[in-house]
Amino acid sequence: MHGNPRTLAEAIVYFDNPDNALRYLAAKRWPNGVECPYCGAKEPMFLSTRRIWKCRATKCREQFSIKVGTVLNESPIPLAKWLTAMWLIANCKNGVSSYEISRDLGLTQKTTWFMLHRIREAMQDKTATKLAGEVEVDESFIGGKSRNMHAKRRAEVITGTGGKDKAIALGMVERGGRVLAFAVSTRRKHELQKAVRENVKAGSALFSDALKSYDGLSTDYRHAVVDHAIEYARGNVHTNTMENFWSLVKRQLHGTYISVEPFHLFRYLDEQSFRYNGRKLTDGERFAFVCSQVAGRRLTWDRLTGKDE
Repeated sequence: MHGNPRTLAEAIVYFDNPDNALRYLAAKRWPNGVECPYCGAKEPMFLSTRRIWKCRATKCREQFSIKVGTVLNESPIPLAKWLTAMWLIANCKNGVSSYEISRDLGLTQKTTWFMLHRIREAMQDKTATKLAGEVEVDESFIGGKSRNMHAKRRAEVITGTGGKDKAIALGMVERGGRVLAFAVSTRRKHELQKAVRENVKAGSALFSDALKSYDGLSTDYRHAVVDHAIEYARGNVHTNTMENFWSLVKRQLHGTYISVEPFHLFRYLDEQSFRYNGRKLTDGERFAFVCSQVAGRRLTWDRLTGKDE
């Protein structure tokens, strides 16, 4: 089989060979040849019996595995299982639950929950480029559907109407291009406008709803507003692209992940944004892109669960 699997079935068979898995991930992590993660020296010695490298630099001489300095750091789980999980989360349109992965890979649910969050860390868009052209901005309330809750749970969680007691997500999308989405603490002017200015190039055409928090953006953008109390679109002025993205997010959250803590919301937004932004890629290309971003990122259990704060 060729070294670039095109389907999940091909990937499982190909990566079942640990040498294939190592070779593939090493090529994605180090496209210009293996480098020591400790000192950056090129062409380390490969110790084939242990599938690790040893730095040749006199002042270093460290041994390291493919996982050092990546989101896989210190994980005892074989590469074949990591790569299968990466393929699934990169390509399942509505996401994939930790319970499903744990059954598929023969791991505990707690282990796969941690794995999936580490993969989401690799999915984060860390490019510094701003959105430009025609950009839609919109916010959405994210939370459990009250009709799906037990009456006692509903009484504990829902203490008001509308968006009260729900997490808030802010999104902006370049028409025909990338989407950015993140959790915000309020819908107030200061927070929303700061996010827009940090992520959208000045002079762009900006489309939003009639929320007062967006008032004043016309100083930096060609800002057009659609009042949803009156209409959903006025020719080119609409936020339909962003609304469609929110429907994908909510289908993922309500259908696959069921209950998401607000503390972790941004990670699930990263995941859906990754798939949306890679919508024109093949499954194999999306998977390869995740693999190419595993280095230089780290997510510990303490940081994930908030214990290091």
